Amino acid sequence: MIAVELLEKYGVVKKSFQKNDIVFEEGTLPTHYYQIISGEIKMCNYNDDGREFIQGIFYKEQSFGEPPLFLNQKYPANSIAVEDSQILLVPKSSFIKLLEENPIISIKIIENLAQRLYYKSVMAAEISTHEPEHRVLKLIDHGIAYFNFQKEADGYLINFTRQQIGDLTGLRVETVIRAIKALEKKGELKIINRKVYR
Repeated sequence: MIAVELLEKYGVVKKSFQKNDIVFEEGTLPTHYYQIISGEIKMCNYNDDGREFIQGIFYKEQSFGEPPLFLNQKYPANSIAVEDSQILLVPKSSFIKLLEENPIISIKIIENLAQRLYYKSVMAAEISTHEPEHRVLKLIDHGIAYFNFQKEADGYLINFTRQQIGDLTGLRVETVIRAIKALEKKGELKIINRKVYR
């Protein structure tokens, strides 16, 4: 996360989005750097049948949408608020200037992008070659590390809905539910008050 005080020197604007609001649309050219103050944002595509595939979910203090910004390419996915959210926006030219003038921030952005590429590579292999239980568990384990899920008395609370797990792994919700129940029987997950813990 880039400090708000630094972003303020480069023309940052704070914008509120309601649940289901579109932040940017697939096929449009990027104009801003986005960083979440509060809420949750998903990057997603829809197939011809209207089925959603979530490319990623982003939370407080995370940024999103940078690759097309650097490449000057159109967005390959939609960005939609999962819940009411507040986002910081910095115009593209100001953001590039910020990076040029702050090399340490540039390194942090590179590390962040590398982490996302690593996640995509790992999940692509998992989704294409493994059974549903394995896919779900791999996604959950990655979520614990990457999304900083909070540890509670019963373990790590997994803040994905069954639908989101399905959309992130390419599985149907019914398959996700069966996989979670099977993983609970094996002692890999706990289900307490309909919430999933690892």
